Amino acid sequence: MQRTLLICGLLLIAASLGWRWLARIPFGRLPGDFHIVRDGFSLYVPLATCAALSVALTVLVWLLRR
Repeated sequence: MQRTLLICGLLLIAASLGWRWLARIPFGRLPGDFHIVRDGFSLYVPLATCAALSVALTVLVWLLRR
């Protein structure tokens, strides 16, 4: 548990240090993310972003457990 928290903390620190470059990655604007705008209504469904993050986190956890 301590190792997991340490790794998560280090990942958050790395992400905050690289925020300028991370902002250029088009997560949230991938093909497959739906944004519906109507009068007085806005719906954003990030299907492709969620799938990409899920795959990335699955690979990361798999690598950490090896």
